[in-house]
Amino acid sequence: MTSPAATDTAPVLAVRGLEFGYADTPPVFRGLELEVPTGGVLAVLGPNGGGKTTLLRLLAGSLAPKRGRVLVDGEPVRPGRRGAADLRRRVQLVFQDPDDQLFSASVRQDVSFGPVNQGLDRAEAAERVDGALAALGLDGLADRPVHLLSYGQRKRVALAGALAMRPSVLVLDEPTAGLDPMGVEAMLDTLDGLRADGATLVVSTHDVDLAYRWAQRVALIDHGLLAEGAAREVLADRDLLSAARLRPAWGPAVEQALRNTGLLAEDEDPPSTPDELAALLG
Repeated sequence: MTSPAATDTAPVLAVRGLEFGYADTPPVFRGLELEVPTGGVLAVLGPNGGGKTTLLRLLAGSLAPKRGRVLVDGEPVRPGRRGAADLRRRVQLVFQDPDDQLFSASVRQDVSFGPVNQGLDRAEAAERVDGALAALGLDGLADRPVHLLSYGQRKRVALAGALAMRPSVLVLDEPTAGLDPMGVEAMLDTLDGLRADGATLVVSTHDVDLAYRWAQRVALIDHGLLAEGAAREVLADRDLLSAARLRPAWGPAVEQALRNTGLLAEDEDPPSTPDELAALLG
């Protein structure tokens, strides 16, 4: 579980021997190795200050490693502005706080920024923007001033701006943070739709239970990679979670109890939501 995931093809994203630190502070990472398999969801978990957001910014090219390499589809990212620009066309980062990302007067203008500055002609840029707005359920808000939107709506606009670039990988920093329960489920439904359409998602979160029920793979980060593997294996290991300064997930304990009592057969998937659990218990 502590080694990079084995895949039959090159991972869509990988870091090799990565080192990074901020000025006048100890390095955040030294010699980090991590692979992001193509397709599905990789959840990145760890304590505050453990390097989750830094890792996401390195993967998306908004930070450059001091040593080591970032690879996309097995090819190293070229140094300099051209390489960074190429990486951002293929990997889009969505910040935790949408107000760190949104700056235009209207929703449509904000979502248009990336395609227009990518040099697309007007018709293609408009097609991408309309498609992203429709995918995020924002059609009716296209001309609304951004500052008049709710927090959840601003989160969706920020995601639409990334989606309009048509990346192969979406890197999302705490996409459910600050949302009410209905907003969380709506965001997850949206991300599930993007995943079904072929996008690879890398998501940071503090929510161990969310990662357990929703992600295929997880990486535990605390100034380095503590473990990486299938979500249901890594997040069932209490010692690993303790090392990452995370609380245990309820899912593994509930799953084992259901199997022990015969309510869940060995070949059945466990419930992933409270409603599914309630239905199973009758």
